Amino acid sequence: MTACAGGERLLGRTPLRVSRLGLGLAAVGRPGYINLGRARDLPADRTPAALAARTAELLDAARAAGIRYVDAARSYGRAEEFLAAWLRERTPARDALTIGSKWGYRYTAGWTVDAAVHEEKELSPARFTQQLAESRALLGSWLDLYEIHSATAESGCLTDERLLRLLVERRRAGDYRAVGLTLTGPDSARALDLALAARVDGERVFEVVQATFNCLEPSLADGLAAAHDAGLGVIAKEVFANGRLTDAEAARDPTLAPVAALARTRGIGTDQLALAWVLAHPFVDCALSGAATTKQLASHAAATEVSLDAAERAAGAAAAMSAADYWAHRARLAWS
Repeated sequence: MTACAGGERLLGRTPLRVSRLGLGLAAVGRPGYINLGRARDLPADRTPAALAARTAELLDAARAAGIRYVDAARSYGRAEEFLAAWLRERTPARDALTIGSKWGYRYTAGWTVDAAVHEEKELSPARFTQQLAESRALLGSWLDLYEIHSATAESGCLTDERLLRLLVERRRAGDYRAVGLTLTGPDSARALDLALAARVDGERVFEVVQATFNCLEPSLADGLAAAHDAGLGVIAKEVFANGRLTDAEAARDPTLAPVAALARTRGIGTDQLALAWVLAHPFVDCALSGAATTKQLASHAAATEVSLDAAERAAGAAAAMSAADYWAHRARLAWS
């Protein structure tokens, strides 16, 4: 394995070691996803065999690039299954990879792109128990980090004493090594506050937070910095704003012209500028690449070597939308 992409860090105060760039499997674990440009990125025939092969290709490339964090979820179609098969076939050293997965959503699309409902959410103790057993059956002792998928304040999961105790008890029992949560939506700050306050027998429940953070939606920056200062590991997701922060999509959207122009001035891709901007924030331990092709992954790995000066960081920040506008735009994106 080469040196880790962008270097390594411990994920907060956990024993989990991550590379600055991680690989998320949402884009290749199922045929439909909320991301722009998928018709360009994936084979026309998105069979399970085709996407299993693509997943293995990406994991091989990630391993060669020194990427040591891999992110999956129960709702990512067969992502855990594809990952488990790759682990069996490649037999990497146990300390070479850190693997996280998520529970809460159930995949319901039946391997189609045009399903009426792609996933069904339930953040209950029963769903946690069921999906932990499913994740463990596939990943076994490789399951390092287990996260509530899209925890929200209004769901009640962050104040559900029975659920919080289960999360801690299963960590103590060794079913995983760390507990986390992912955040989404304009009210993420409320959920993060509840997560920081959550305790069981005086023991902190959540050790890692994974949140949407990019130059179009940086509203959680102060909260993530405070969480990091409090000892939580921070993983940035949707770094490329569901594909908006790429050369192809920026060329179609005049509001992204300043970001694309800055990237051209630096002689890098819009995606590379977006990733470098995220990694310039010291509270971000790991930023996820949702690459669907090895070419995209190589571009993202190269971006870990890009440094932005203060003026360039400020120019990236100037692209920010209001959180309400960003999430309203995201809600209009179609599964493809």
